[in-house]
Amino acid sequence: MALNLDAIGRKVGPVEKPYTWKDLVLYAMGVGAGFDDLEYCFEQKLKVIPSFSIASVFEFLAEVGISSNADLSGILHGEQDIVFHNPIPVEGTLITEGAVTHMYDKGAEKGALVLAEADTFHSNGQKLFTNYFTLFCRRDGGFGGEPGPTVSVDFPDRPPDFEEHAEPSPNQPLVYRLSGDIFQLHADPEFAKASGFEKPIMHGLCTHGYACRAVIKHLFPGAPERMSRFRVRFSKTLYPGLPITTQIWKIDEGKAFFRTLNQKTHEVVIDSGIVEWLSEEAVLNRKRQGGIRFDDRVAVVTGAGAGLGRVYALELAQRGAKVVVNDLGGSPDGSGKGAQTPADRVVEEIREAGGEAVASYDSVATADGGKAIVDAAVSAYGKVDIVINNAGILRDKTLVKMSPENWDAVMDVHLRGAYNVTRPAYEKMRENRYGRIIFTTSAAGLYGNFGQTNYSAAKMGLIGFMNTLKLEGDNHHIKVNTIAPVAATRLTEDILPPDLLEKLKPEFVAPLVLYLCSEQCPVSGATYNAGMGYFNRAAILTGPGAVVGDGKAAPLPEAVAESFKKIKSLDHAEEYPNATAAFGPMLDAFSPKKEADNGETEAGLTVQGIFDGLPGAFQPDKAAGVAVVFQFDISGPNGGSWHATVKEGTCEVAKGSHDAPTTTIEMGDDDFVKMISGELNAMIAYTSGKIKIGGDLMKSQLIEKLFQF
Repeated sequence: MALNLDAIGRKVGPVEKPYTWKDLVLYAMGVGAGFDDLEYCFEQKLKVIPSFSIASVFEFLAEVGISSNADLSGILHGEQDIVFHNPIPVEGTLITEGAVTHMYDKGAEKGALVLAEADTFHSNGQKLFTNYFTLFCRRDGGFGGEPGPTVSVDFPDRPPDFEEHAEPSPNQPLVYRLSGDIFQLHADPEFAKASGFEKPIMHGLCTHGYACRAVIKHLFPGAPERMSRFRVRFSKTLYPGLPITTQIWKIDEGKAFFRTLNQKTHEVVIDSGIVEWLSEEAVLNRKRQGGIRFDDRVAVVTGAGAGLGRVYALELAQRGAKVVVNDLGGSPDGSGKGAQTPADRVVEEIREAGGEAVASYDSVATADGGKAIVDAAVSAYGKVDIVINNAGILRDKTLVKMSPENWDAVMDVHLRGAYNVTRPAYEKMRENRYGRIIFTTSAAGLYGNFGQTNYSAAKMGLIGFMNTLKLEGDNHHIKVNTIAPVAATRLTEDILPPDLLEKLKPEFVAPLVLYLCSEQCPVSGATYNAGMGYFNRAAILTGPGAVVGDGKAAPLPEAVAESFKKIKSLDHAEEYPNATAAFGPMLDAFSPKKEADNGETEAGLTVQGIFDGLPGAFQPDKAAGVAVVFQFDISGPNGGSWHATVKEGTCEVAKGSHDAPTTTIEMGDDDFVKMISGELNAMIAYTSGKIKIGGDLMKSQLIEKLFQF
């Protein structure tokens, strides 16, 4: 088994974890808290140990292990770095999304490193923390990759400023694993021996929690919300029941180094520890500011001299962003020489309110103008993180009266203008591996509007722009979305009655746009209608359709007519993530499977036949120390439920559901047969959603090892 290098850059998640105060208390007790740390264990005025942030993402970490194809019997946690953005609330749902970022080769006998990072958001929209993981894969080295960087901490040549002693229980792993880290290395004596250990070992992350409690106690007691960073290297294994000591050196105000030792052997089990924390004043300021913030973000807003763009710019600046206010200053139809006044006026508003902004008067309608707008952001603030393509003009005419000049003018500003600004901005975002891009479409583009063929075409073109750019930006943490605002602007002030104008203030659209521009936003490639405080999603859906003819000869129009009711139906319609996926049903429809009534394929494989043959495919020599129950729930007309019990070098297969399976595999009957026959790669099946794995995710990897089909 070799590492799957194709996993680098592939998105993992979003993974959701609901939690309550009971989960926090269980975690706290798992890392040794009790009556001496009652604030972590009693629901009244409960405080959260920051290291809970790693306990909340075990499922994400399991998916990293599976997608990287690492040998699970040789995986150890190498390093962990956590950056905290906001305090962790005592209940809610955590949403985690990230990717494998690097794989380094330490050598055939030295193992490999798999690095991943993930952002976690609370269901209230706040970004809570970012985890940086390093997995040490002892048995996966030698693939010819780079060795990777080496980072260490130089501890001061003096005694530590603080020491904290602790005595974890011999049963500590059995409590800690209930928080989600159920890897059998920490509970199963047989698996531990097979992995080269005398007995189950302490979770490195359990010791990590002890160290976290220790630094809080001595550096900022009673205030875990002050922690801003917590980094460690796991250097040695530790057996349960052995006493530990955490040594702490204060380096600066707000920064300390630490390490944790095995008291019995004096070996360092957690090394190169770095903890950073905020001042009490900074914590209070963060509480006062609260919510969604754009501190250290640079935003470009086009057409920001009035209306929607002005409100976007003001709101972004109020929440900490540095803003480039772009406005040509022309008339609503794009004519006129242009004026600097609108952009300057908004910049002055921002500065008077204590924000930072610069003006841009360049036209989005030219490539040079678009580049100049982005250059203004880079020149003033060094980067660009957010682009809101808001500039627009109207030249309404029916098609028979639509001149080429009016068609081109609208295209130049709306569609080409979005390209002119977004392309140079996207280059900067790729360099920084972060970006948020907003396109502005319209109900006219989504649904049509009389006399606006030019405007409608341009606005719908932006949907196509978004649909592809979301795919290109996915691995660079760049999210792209589109809004269809309904608001009173200078383009609509002469069209709508005064009483409706009051209800259609741009301020009622801005909240959605700001959320889509934030770090908290988890979506990309979506379109939203927005107006009057009402928001909903618009999407392109594809109906199930109908097969007309036999697929060998072109059908007659009369045959299409007979099937047209089914063809046009949107019952059970689906949304597809890309063009390839959208063609899937069509290809499947014209590539019918040759099956007998019992679901037998040309190769003679059936679902029932696979399970009948499973004991014969079992490899008892690979099952030493393995005790596991695999539950297979196969859907479809030829599916059913089976479970395979592997224990003491034997395999028993039975039909039906097991009461307590270790791992559950859910899959369609056709895909299951394809996977067993080798037509469908298991990893591709998993990442594409064709296979779902429940229970112990990591145990699923044993299937490939235990069975030779």
